[in-house]
Amino acid sequence: MSDIHQNINLPAGSIEKQTTTLNLGPTHPATHGVFQNILELDGEKIVAATQTVGYIHRAFEKIAERRSLYQITPLTDRLNYCSAPLNNIGWHLTCEKLLGIQTPKRVDYLRIIIMELARIADHLICNSIVGVDSGAFSGFLYVMQYRELIYEIYEEVCGSRLTTNIGRIGGFERDFSNTAFEKIEKFLNEYPKVLKEFENLFNRNRIFMERTIGAGPISAERALNYGFTGPNLRAAGVDYDVRVVSPYCSYEEFEFDIPIGSTGDCYDRFLVRNAEMWQSMRIIEQALQKLNELKGEEATVYHADVPEYYLPPKQDVYTKMEALIWHFKIIMGEINMPQGELYHSIEACNGELGFYIISDGGRTPYRLHFRRPCFIYYQAYEELVKGGMLSDAIIVMSSLNLIAGEMDA
Repeated sequence: MSDIHQNINLPAGSIEKQTTTLNLGPTHPATHGVFQNILELDGEKIVAATQTVGYIHRAFEKIAERRSLYQITPLTDRLNYCSAPLNNIGWHLTCEKLLGIQTPKRVDYLRIIIMELARIADHLICNSIVGVDSGAFSGFLYVMQYRELIYEIYEEVCGSRLTTNIGRIGGFERDFSNTAFEKIEKFLNEYPKVLKEFENLFNRNRIFMERTIGAGPISAERALNYGFTGPNLRAAGVDYDVRVVSPYCSYEEFEFDIPIGSTGDCYDRFLVRNAEMWQSMRIIEQALQKLNELKGEEATVYHADVPEYYLPPKQDVYTKMEALIWHFKIIMGEINMPQGELYHSIEACNGELGFYIISDGGRTPYRLHFRRPCFIYYQAYEELVKGGMLSDAIIVMSSLNLIAGEMDA
């Protein structure tokens, strides 16, 4: 008699329960990135999950220790590549804190516009993908064209779209053109209607609500214990926002609300990100108004006066010896930075993005660490999906907005 027949003839309850191991990733299309989840399943119920990173490890932190401050900016593009300008500006703010650079108000306001556009671009990608993973594709199509419009604004400002390398230590490499401001106004005029339609498709949709309410919940206490920040922490009911707690770029001058949830599940995370997009548009409108109120020289300046770290205009490089010397020294990384040790963070799309830098007074950082919020969220993944269904594993991953570039730095 075969083994299977022996099992059938055993008394009820004496058969040892067997589970199935499923490798979800690192190349599975549902993972939205190159990382792995080894799931143990009892039927479709998740019994255990083991999360694994390292498939795109690029050693950015070690590479940065051999690069000048100016040359590190392109590395930050590859962290959360859905909102690269936030990474760039966060790094520049860290450098300016180390170097003691004070930026003009106009630079602060222009940076806020770009950072909030990046926040919207990131949130709309996250939430539209949550919709796709619940079986609804239309919302993705509605909002994605406005992500492209945001990328057109990036392109007008710096010439790049995805990995932007936008701005410089001290400000921007060029002033915003009239076309850039026209595109920003176009976005602010058109996107509210689209976002409202997007919310109408999902917020009270019974299928979407049943797929997301109660999926992947986390309490405020557990979220804080893991080190959650950003929308995923606020969805659990904690109103922590770096822009308010530790303002930078003149955020203290702006009025905006901090949306919070209560259960920390997929539905709350979705609602919080939608609400944050409305607040970002509100902040951009205030920034444009503040730009219009500037007078005299401060209404035209787009960078601080720091020739040791800010590349001179190309025309000056061709015609002036001093500009040529500074250009050479900056590009070749021949300027020593001051000694110091500091940490600076910003409110990036997924939470607190921090840069911890130690300088021994040389031309490159002695040590540099990136605090990537996605790396922290992923540690909680097993707790969020354990006891749920296999279908929950995908939508929980999407609602956390896990970006592989932030997990492998």
